[in-house]
Amino acid sequence: MLKKTILLFVILAAVAGLLMTGCAKKEEKVEKLHIVVATDATWPPMEMVDENKEIVGFDIDLMNAIAEAGGFTMEFKNTAWDGIFAGLPAGQYDAVMSSVTITEERKKTMDFSDPYINAGQVLIVRTESEGVETLEDMKGKSVGAQIGTTGSFAIEEVSGVDLKTYDEIGLAFMDLVNGRIDGCVADTPVAADFALQNENYKGKLKIVGKPFTDEYYGIVVKKGNTEVLEAINRGLKKVLNTPTYTEIEEKWLR
Repeated sequence: MLKKTILLFVILAAVAGLLMTGCAKKEEKVEKLHIVVATDATWPPMEMVDENKEIVGFDIDLMNAIAEAGGFTMEFKNTAWDGIFAGLPAGQYDAVMSSVTITEERKKTMDFSDPYINAGQVLIVRTESEGVETLEDMKGKSVGAQIGTTGSFAIEEVSGVDLKTYDEIGLAFMDLVNGRIDGCVADTPVAADFALQNENYKGKLKIVGKPFTDEYYGIVVKKGNTEVLEAINRGLKKVLNTPTYTEIEEKWLR
């Protein structure tokens, strides 16, 4: 009888252990992935800090929609552009969403999500400027761009144009309005916000010509981080070409 009692106890303990293990596995499955996203909140209307010191903008609304559709939680971390990519391998955050153009060079050291918007570079000048349509028309003049961006790279490729770089694109627009530089190059959404919507610059600046690059923004993750990349792409696919995406676009870019 004692042996049977002991055997029964062992069986019950084993069953209880299996049940507990099963519960633990279920809990692991329902636990949501949490992604920390770095952004340089100085690029309105894509990402910026509002009067309530909250990070807002097109990218912010889109990433929140992606997280909801993709089944994960997320938070933004305001990070200066000059060191934003270095923070990924250092583990300071899991992704970067900050108007980052997908380039072959960048893809060598980091992974990108599917593209979520085409935002080519455009030239902005003062309203009184005449006879200017392209960067080639700016030879002998100074043109500003944010340091390390595709806009600055494009200016460097045009012989005779003096490139002036800035830590923040807003400083370049300020210098342009005040006559310290002759032009400015920026992504189309950023240019539209400063030249057409910003109360300080409205009527003083204009976008000339057409976008001279095809540039697609993507969300950056650490090279090889498939878990985060797949979660982001899963949510992005569910949001693109939907009324949700259109609402975000109309709110910030039109």
